[in-house]
Amino acid sequence: MAKYLQIFLLILVCPSLHAIAGTDVSPNAVVCAPSNDNINAGDLNFFNSASPPAHEIREIAWLVLGICAAIFIVVESVLIWSIIRFRKRARDAGEPVQVFGSNPVELAWTVIPTIIVFVLALATLRTIREVELTEAPEGSLHVDVIAHQWWWEYRLPNLQGDGTIVTANELVVPVGRPIWLTLNSADVIHSYWIPQLNGKTDIIPNHVNHTWFQADRAGIFLGQCAEYCGTQHANMLLRVTAVDDETFNAWCAHQSSEAVSDPTVEKGRDMFLDLACMNCHAINGVSEGSFGPNLTHLMSRTTLGSGVAPLNPTTLRAWVDDPQNMKVGCNMPSLELDPNQLNEIVAYLLTLK
Repeated sequence: MAKYLQIFLLILVCPSLHAIAGTDVSPNAVVCAPSNDNINAGDLNFFNSASPPAHEIREIAWLVLGICAAIFIVVESVLIWSIIRFRKRARDAGEPVQVFGSNPVELAWTVIPTIIVFVLALATLRTIREVELTEAPEGSLHVDVIAHQWWWEYRLPNLQGDGTIVTANELVVPVGRPIWLTLNSADVIHSYWIPQLNGKTDIIPNHVNHTWFQADRAGIFLGQCAEYCGTQHANMLLRVTAVDDETFNAWCAHQSSEAVSDPTVEKGRDMFLDLACMNCHAINGVSEGSFGPNLTHLMSRTTLGSGVAPLNPTTLRAWVDDPQNMKVGCNMPSLELDPNQLNEIVAYLLTLK
């Protein structure tokens, strides 16, 4: 019965999320190399919570479901009993006895709903207090999240030295450490939601919001922009990978390193600089674009286009050739490159590991 209740609730609250199978990631998983695995590997079932805010949301969801189920059972039972008990029989003649008003009944259906609403209000206030913190928990890792149409930008401190790590769409976090997210929007209203880690938090232009989570276990946690933000709202996906401290430190060291400089693809790099690519995309030590995702370690990611496709040479070539074929309405235009230009640029991008 509980399984069916979960499925029913997920249908109600997750219409824009993919129905996908859940898998876990080893605590020692290598997260600096692209993978050919299913990009939808992860679990969207918020009943399988993995963070304190998600635990609180799960508990109040069960409370509401339990109360609603009890009300349903009582009402349906009374209804069925009334149908059977007061059905018309062959020996009955004329109108049945008419009853007008009953003080006990009137009192019952006034007092009981009031008590239920009062209990739910108290439980909701408690949940809000636990989930919506006003200050970062002690020892938090501070991460700036900037929502764009239609991708996510992450900025976090370099734990291996000075400076800031800038990445896109895929965030890696350590297990067991609070993650304090500062939410900003570069354009319209978005909403940050990873069902297993936290509740929905709106991201509003010119207004800073905060949310937090703390992954209890290693794994991949998927999410979705939960506020309609334009044409590709449904393909503005979230991906958080929780790993052990050693793996996280290795990821930080890798992400803070300079872009790979491979002389064999120098022609592609020069072409990247000569064309409009450098105006939108930053590559450390090469270009300073800020409109699109940072590409310094592009090939350390698993997905392309904020989760719209797995990242591999084939999909990367198709994306550079004409992004509109893969993500209609996205803000990256086709540069109408000839095959040689396309091959050179893709070859260069493939070295950015």
